[in-house]
Amino acid sequence: MFRKLLTAVALAGTIFAGSASVQAADLQVLKVGVSAGPYAEILRYASELAKKDGIDARVIEFTDWTLPNAALAQDDLDLNVFQHQAYLDNQVAQRGYDLVSVGKAIIVPFGLYSKHITSLSEIKDGATTAIPNDPSNGARGLELLEKAGLIKIKPGAGINATVLDIVENPKHLKIKELDAAQLPRALDDLDFSVVSLNYAISAGLEPKKALLLEDANTNWNLVFAVRAKNKDNATIKRFIALYRSPEIKEFIAKRFNGTILTTW
Repeated sequence: MFRKLLTAVALAGTIFAGSASVQAADLQVLKVGVSAGPYAEILRYASELAKKDGIDARVIEFTDWTLPNAALAQDDLDLNVFQHQAYLDNQVAQRGYDLVSVGKAIIVPFGLYSKHITSLSEIKDGATTAIPNDPSNGARGLELLEKAGLIKIKPGAGINATVLDIVENPKHLKIKELDAAQLPRALDDLDFSVVSLNYAISAGLEPKKALLLEDANTNWNLVFAVRAKNKDNATIKRFIALYRSPEIKEFIAKRFNGTILTTW
């Protein structure tokens, strides 16, 4: 099923043509899964650098967060880069995937966005907000609400925090749990919401107008994931090194104007 799915999805993906100095027959092919939006744009730029190094990195975009790991586990991808470690750990525990992380990628900040207010100080008593409904990103959303001074979470809850771990809610916020991709569209009916930057940009939201953004001190950086048997694969290691290069760092800084952060 996933092979048929990826055949269809790959038609919309980006596969760069070979450079004049490298013949197509000499390329080592890597199928790389990624979420649509900024993640994919950075990965496509990295694939251009990789082509010059003899690696044909074929970028396959997904809009459903559950599919990249399923495709990777079934050998339809060689690696993916769309998730943080907590999400990967949760997927491995729940679904039995033999997947591991092999390096840090970028930090794509969660933010608090609103179509009705312009600052945290405008949040009223009883306001309605929302967080992602998957376990790890739900905890991440709660952490951002705590950073904003809106709630307090039970000490030690960490990446397993749920709304049941809220010990203080002075503004009596009503917190909904929605699919991450739905959060930007739900803003019309919410006072404000937690939104991942990739979905924010895809929905036309401006990160610089967010009520609050995560910063470089967050532990929620993205990771490269592979099947455990490929954790020492030389081509994958070389591709990750190219991704984590000064050229990519400069591209990210210029293209995203500080709203996406690097870990190198």
